[in-house]
Amino acid sequence: MEAAKRWVKADDYVRQVYRKTPEKFPPGTIRKFGKQLVVTRKGMESATGETEIEAKQFASIRKNPNIRDL
Repeated sequence: MEAAKRWVKADDYVRQVYRKTPEKFPPGTIRKFGKQLVVTRKGMESATGETEIEAKQFASIRKNPNIRDL
């Protein structure tokens, strides 16, 4: 799923979170088209607790733990 990749999450992240805790997605931020779930930016931010930029920054820190703030 594109949104999961943009937030540096596993491909099935949105489906798992939606199945376990659908209340994390505000009304109107996620919709099912056939077997595909489509989620808005607001929905992903609500579900993950971080913006897309924050998620990518955190992912790069996880990949390289030697990066530190000065």
